[in-house]
Amino acid sequence: MKGNLTALIVTSLIVLVVIFIGFIAGRSKESRSSVEEWSVGGRRLGSLFVWFLIGADVYTAYTFLGLTSSAFKGGSIAFFATPYVVLAYPLAYFFLPKIWKVASVHKFTTLADYIKDRFDSKLFSVLIAINGVLMLIPYIDLQLSGIQDTLRVAGTGYINITFVVIVSFLLVAFYTFFSGIKAPTYTAILKDILVWVIMLYMVISIPIIHFGSWGHMMQTTVDKAPGMLTLPTAGPKGIFWFSTAALISALALFMWPHTVTGTFSSKSGESLRKNAIILPFYNIVLMLVTFLGITAFLVVPKGTDPRFAFLELIHMSYGGTMQGLAYSTIALASLVPCSIMAIGASSLFANNIYRDVINPKASPSRMTMVTRYMVFVVIGLALLFGLLFPNALITLQLMGVSGIVQVFPAVVFSLYWRKLSKQAAFSGFIIGMAVVATLYITHQSFGAYEGFWGLVVNILIVLFLNPFFAKQALGKNNAVIETLFGKKDSKSGIERKIG
Repeated sequence: MKGNLTALIVTSLIVLVVIFIGFIAGRSKESRSSVEEWSVGGRRLGSLFVWFLIGADVYTAYTFLGLTSSAFKGGSIAFFATPYVVLAYPLAYFFLPKIWKVASVHKFTTLADYIKDRFDSKLFSVLIAINGVLMLIPYIDLQLSGIQDTLRVAGTGYINITFVVIVSFLLVAFYTFFSGIKAPTYTAILKDILVWVIMLYMVISIPIIHFGSWGHMMQTTVDKAPGMLTLPTAGPKGIFWFSTAALISALALFMWPHTVTGTFSSKSGESLRKNAIILPFYNIVLMLVTFLGITAFLVVPKGTDPRFAFLELIHMSYGGTMQGLAYSTIALASLVPCSIMAIGASSLFANNIYRDVINPKASPSRMTMVTRYMVFVVIGLALLFGLLFPNALITLQLMGVSGIVQVFPAVVFSLYWRKLSKQAAFSGFIIGMAVVATLYITHQSFGAYEGFWGLVVNILIVLFLNPFFAKQALGKNNAVIETLFGKKDSKSGIERKIG
């Protein structure tokens, strides 16, 4: 299939404008004056900016292409993403302001920073950091895959796809290096406006173009492919998989390094609460776009590769200009999250591996440079891996969710449970990760999402071991514990809340 030159030009112009915005966002030297300024913007972002930034974190090209691809292949099973975000934000309403307060007081920029000081354990912190970096690189790869597929549909016959993808991601690396978190914050505004306007326009117009109305599209599905609208009751991806996938994805969402970056950039815990209330509005777009995967099943030629189903549907439905607007929306949903993810991974490496293990005496200026230069390493590794092993990306990203969620008990439980011990949290994390790895290696999930079994074992280990170390944990005290639970009165032993 040959691309559309008009669509390619429109896509290229919009992407170049956004990259330019990314560069000018960092025109002030303050944006790269310290690790805290570069990675979390000095924690000064208001509710609206946080809404756009976390929206850019969560709603990526993989969200749109991956979910429509899943719906194209398996119908309603793809709708697990709808309850997943419905579950994630009420949880976030309670624990995000609490973790933000600790991070703000102690100048943390990663969850590994929190783990190190909460449990007084560099080893635990380093393992959390390694886990975060390794799980995030395949996620960045999926953004690479998203823009690669988009350019293949828009530009085949006009450009060298691989070359343009590499140049695009290198430009993102440069503007991220230059501007830090301000780059994806400002570019996310344009990206999210396009998501709302263009995606909703496609959701409304595509069923009308091909079936006359949404009602006729749904009736055609009922008549020709009723299985697309029902969840399988058994099999490897039945109702149990659907439920556990939604639960695990919800618990993992705010454990990802890039969503932590967005969270810690907020100016207050109240801004995070407001966002937990209004971010579910994105679900309107998410749910309706997933239906377009079912529409594609009815419309695009049989034998179409599922990963191109949504893009092929756009190609069949619109002229060049509208195609370009749609493709640029998906391209930006690749590039903007890539920038935030690179910042999250770079912060983990610099703070929790380089500073804590390799060079503990690193000066603040050196730490800032190491953090910024790691962007090129992270994006370079993602590019290399994605180009060499394109077929492994989705499996690795699914494993990434299962791996990232193993951080949840150590982080969230420790915010509320004073007696949670380092030994129990550490053991639960390690054994949970081992369970996940075993399930993926043996290809056995027993009808559930693999991360579910890892998390169940993780929590059981924590609950079993903690009583043996609870007294020791209760006697332990440090600055983070005092921030969370109050200062202990030396005479009475009673903890009193600070502030």
